[in-house]
Amino acid sequence: MPSKNTIRTFIKDGIYHIYDRGVEKRNIFLDEEDYKIFLYYLKVYLTPPNTENKKNKIPLNILRMGSEFDLYKNIKLLCYALMPNHFHFLVRQIPERAITEFMRRLTNAYVKYFNEKYQRVGPLFQGRYKAALVSEEKYLLRLSFYIHSNPLELAEYSDIETLENYPYFSYPDYIGKRRISWIDRDYILNYFGEEKKFTAYKELMQEFALTFKLKSNKYKTNLTELKPLLLEK
Repeated sequence: MPSKNTIRTFIKDGIYHIYDRGVEKRNIFLDEEDYKIFLYYLKVYLTPPNTENKKNKIPLNILRMGSEFDLYKNIKLLCYALMPNHFHFLVRQIPERAITEFMRRLTNAYVKYFNEKYQRVGPLFQGRYKAALVSEEKYLLRLSFYIHSNPLELAEYSDIETLENYPYFSYPDYIGKRRISWIDRDYILNYFGEEKKFTAYKELMQEFALTFKLKSNKYKTNLTELKPLLLEK
């Protein structure tokens, strides 16, 4: 039976929680290079042409996908987290088909890279990616907290104090430790005043993460199951 979060039609100007994991729950990132390649594809698709960092150490042959597409105009990545066997995005799309095109290019490019590197064939992800429409803005802030809480399940980052050191998510952008141009952090940070937005986000994020760890021994990816926690005051 298809997942209730497997959406075939997206709405204009919609915001979606998008996630997927490896087939048979296998890891989709096996080393540091894999994470960097995936992030580089994100950068290619979400950055205007001719603005990419030419000093990037990632092999240039992955540029074969090109950066001539205009997804950077139509997709706004609000936040993300990459985990060993899955990923989470919070995405705002402008036209109706932007997410479909974005995810097709991103996953196809990464699967091709992964299969060539590890000499394997066949699908890497567990079916079509899942997408849950965020129909009420009151979920947005806490959903970003949930996505940024994911690395807490890893032993090395299981303490809230070490969480911000995880290298493969957008939390550092939200607390002012980093500024990646293709992350639209302001859409959510605008909930706070300009002067203290980073401090305010970090304090609320820490509170959410500690509560979440206490309430769940396993990290759920279904937005419907998350709603009671997301709505708590």
